[in-house]
Amino acid sequence: MSSIIQLLPDHVANQIAAGEVVQRPASVVKELLENAVDAKATDIKLIVKDAGKSLIQVIDNGIGMSITDSRLCFERHATSKIRHAEDLFSLHTKGFRGEALASIAAIAHVEMKTKQEQEELGTHIIIEGSKFVSQEPSVLPKGTSFSVKNLFFNIPARRNFLKSDTVEQRYIVDEFQRVAMAHPNIHFTMYHNGSEMFNLPISNFRQRIVNIFSGKTNEKLVPVKEETEIVNLHGFIGKPEFAKKNRGEQFFFVNNRYIKSGYLHHAVMAAYEGLLSAGAQPSYFLYLDVPPHTIDINIHPTKTEIKFDDEHALYAILRSSIKHSLGQFNVAPILDFDRDPNLDTPYQYQNKEAEYPTVQVDRQYNPFSEDTRGIAEQSGAKPNKAFASSSNYKKPEAQPSWESLYVGLKQAGQEIAEMTFENDAVTSSLFEENEIEHEVKRTYQIQKKYIVSPIKSGMVIINQTRAHERVMYEEFLTSMTVHQASSQQMLFPLQLYYSSAEIELISELKSSLENTGFVFETINEDNVVISGLPVNVTESEISIVLEELLSDLQDGIPDSSFSQNDTIAKSMAKSLAVKTGTYLTEKEQENLVHNLFACREPNVSPFQKPTFITMSVEDLDKKFSV
Repeated sequence: MSSIIQLLPDHVANQIAAGEVVQRPASVVKELLENAVDAKATDIKLIVKDAGKSLIQVIDNGIGMSITDSRLCFERHATSKIRHAEDLFSLHTKGFRGEALASIAAIAHVEMKTKQEQEELGTHIIIEGSKFVSQEPSVLPKGTSFSVKNLFFNIPARRNFLKSDTVEQRYIVDEFQRVAMAHPNIHFTMYHNGSEMFNLPISNFRQRIVNIFSGKTNEKLVPVKEETEIVNLHGFIGKPEFAKKNRGEQFFFVNNRYIKSGYLHHAVMAAYEGLLSAGAQPSYFLYLDVPPHTIDINIHPTKTEIKFDDEHALYAILRSSIKHSLGQFNVAPILDFDRDPNLDTPYQYQNKEAEYPTVQVDRQYNPFSEDTRGIAEQSGAKPNKAFASSSNYKKPEAQPSWESLYVGLKQAGQEIAEMTFENDAVTSSLFEENEIEHEVKRTYQIQKKYIVSPIKSGMVIINQTRAHERVMYEEFLTSMTVHQASSQQMLFPLQLYYSSAEIELISELKSSLENTGFVFETINEDNVVISGLPVNVTESEISIVLEELLSDLQDGIPDSSFSQNDTIAKSMAKSLAVKTGTYLTEKEQENLVHNLFACREPNVSPFQKPTFITMSVEDLDKKFSV
């Protein structure tokens, strides 16, 4: 039997490897930005067109590459980061696998321009699908420029599975922000379709975070700092009152590398125990510096997962450090039984000396004396003008005796005795007694969760939250598709702050949100000003509704207008529906029941869950049968 195992050609092997390394355009952005950082660049530009599907270009002013290196960097397992296997446990660079550029070149058209500072000419290389098209010297500035065009041109299945431009662009922004936050000592700039999205100058960690997530972020941050033999921890956490429903602003950096760790996230949540409402997620930007030999980065091609030698110690240090910061900056309440704050001396009185009162008192004054002035003069005291003015006191006139109150009472009593009164009260009515119909209670609320209403065959049990979701969903959908909803104008416009990605989403949803009743006065780079809101939305619920909506649209806005309106209606209905534990009056219960059965599809909620069940009398009889 002939041999059937054969060695795969290089271009096939590169395409297979590309499936692990390059999953979407954001993967290319991550690899190229990290290579620019490893090249010791101080200025990095990212240029993107059509969410990376047409062009991804990264320009840096790093050390550049020689002619030999510029050709060799596109080979598999070729890297300048490590030499031996032991180097994997002493990594100080972003990349080390030597697969990224080879994988990118296998599935795209790549153009690279690079030049070292001491060289007169640089190198210009063009590669299409792992095939070298040209390599020639060129006059170039110091540094390297990578242009990746027509991503997945030779893998149409992978290209068809890419999501909309909005979603892919959001992934690219996420990768850009992660690299930029880890390196505030580098100037980063990002352009999308010719417009500048980010311009982040060299700064400290706090200012870099503020530049990325709008200026309002500064007041939310609480510093965290702890130095131990295991880890040096520094960074910032968000105040509990600014916690959000989604997990958007949560970042861990280990040795300036962004990572994901559910275990460390649990440590942060444990530190916030008792300070957050149900479902709220705090913001945090935490940088952990650990010895390189205590971690293993070679777990996944994306290098976002890390194995720690002593995870339990890291958990304890992280939790206690955050708790300490929350207490130190008076974010969390502290119980101190040794000090009474009511006894503290105010700052303005600390250095002030005590003063004696200057009030003069006439100790010889007798208010009951007939002649106060004469007594004061005999004692040699000076008469007080204030007291002298009150010397015209008059004695009250003599009151009549108590016997006068009963004069003539006997005669009046005789007159009253001669009067006659009706013995029986008038109880007449417009209706006969048997015609009066007493009002019967039609609905009952159980455990502040279910509404029970009797019907002819038994009873119907309604889930109040799901029923209200169905009612509001159809109301919002009708407002957006049939006619524009009415809006209530606010006395003072409300200003809400969001990140650049969230502002972009709100701008795209503006017309649909206006159909539901929202009125946007302005939409700026980092905030929106709202001057009107839907009738059934209160001012305190605006931020919650928009947060839920942005969270539900994390995977992108649907392309069709109906799907877009459907998503908005579902999200707003879920946010505004009455929750379990809310008490409803009898009138509210009846109103909810009537509105539910007036809907087109009362049987299920917008999320295809049953809104009510019916229980017949026969079912109840079976429960009691032995």
